Amino acid sequence: MAGNTFSPFGLSALLPFGLLAFWPFGLAPLAQEASFRSGSSELVVLPVVVTDRQGRYVADLDRERFAVLDNGRRVPIELFTNEDTPLTIGLIIDASGSMRTKMAEVVSATLAFARSSNPEDELFVVRFNDDVQNVIRDRQFLLAKDLDALGVALRSMRPDGRTALYDALMAGSDQLAQGSRGRKVLVVISDGGDNASEATLDKVLARARESNAAIYTIGLFEAEDPDRNPGVLKSLARATGGERFLPRSPGELSQACERIAREIRSGYTIGYVPPDRDGVYHRVRVDVQPAPSQKLTVRTRPGYFAAERTSQRQ
Repeated sequence: MAGNTFSPFGLSALLPFGLLAFWPFGLAPLAQEASFRSGSSELVVLPVVVTDRQGRYVADLDRERFAVLDNGRRVPIELFTNEDTPLTIGLIIDASGSMRTKMAEVVSATLAFARSSNPEDELFVVRFNDDVQNVIRDRQFLLAKDLDALGVALRSMRPDGRTALYDALMAGSDQLAQGSRGRKVLVVISDGGDNASEATLDKVLARARESNAAIYTIGLFEAEDPDRNPGVLKSLARATGGERFLPRSPGELSQACERIAREIRSGYTIGYVPPDRDGVYHRVRVDVQPAPSQKLTVRTRPGYFAAERTSQRQ
C-alpha cells in the first residue's frame, strides 16, 4: 500500500516530528484515559510501533526490552504501556471538487476504520474544501461504536470547490486538544494539495511540533492530478511517527484505514523525563534489546523541542 500511487477507482475518479509530547506524569499505568500527573515533572511521550519482517505488529514485548536514547544518551523509561486504551481521533477529510468520484469509497473506508477501532475511541470529523467545517453538527465528538451517527455525518459531505488542507489541519489540531482521551491521532484523507488556505505548511508543521498527536495520511489522487502533493502527506506522517498510505483502489483504501486502526491499537506508549530543558531540538531513538534473531522495525517520532528551564527564585 504505502509508496503506491492512487489510480481511478474504475469510476469517472517528525520525529522532523518535532511533535512536542510533554505530559505531567505519574507512575501508574495508563487506565481508561492517559493520565500522567504527579507534581511538576514532565514526560516526553512517544507512540512506538514495532513490526516484524512481514510487517506484522509485535505488541507483546516487555518494558525491559526497550531502550530510549535522547540525543544519544540512554534515559530511564518512566511510563510504559501496550494496552488498547481509548484515543481521541480526528478524521480530516478532503471534500473538494476533485473528490466527487471518490467520496462514496471514502465514506465506506472511514466507517471500516471506526469498526476496527476501540469502541470507546472519541471521534470527530472535519471536512474541508473552500472552508473548514465540523460535520458532526449536534456534538463535538462521538464514540467509534456509534456507527449510525458517524455514517450520517460522513454522508452529509458534498464535494465541491477548492482545497483548504492546511486550514483543516490547524482546526483539527485545535479540536484534538479538546478531546478527553490522553492519546491523540489525526487521520488525513486528501491529495496533499492546497489552494485555498490562509495557513501555510510551515505553520502547520510548527503546530505539529507543539502537539503530541501522531498523524496518519492517506493520499487519493490520479497520476495526472495537478494538485496532488504526496510529499506533504509524507512529511506530516514522518514528522509525527505516523505513516503515509497511497492506495490504488477502493479495496486498498479500506485496507489502509483498517491498518491504521490496528496499528493504533497494537502500539506502545513510552514516556521519559527529558534530560535537559534547553529549548532546542532533541533527537530520539527507540531500540528493542537484545536484538532478536528476527529483524524488528521500530517506528516513533524522531525528536522533539525541549521546553526551556524557567528561572528559579534565589
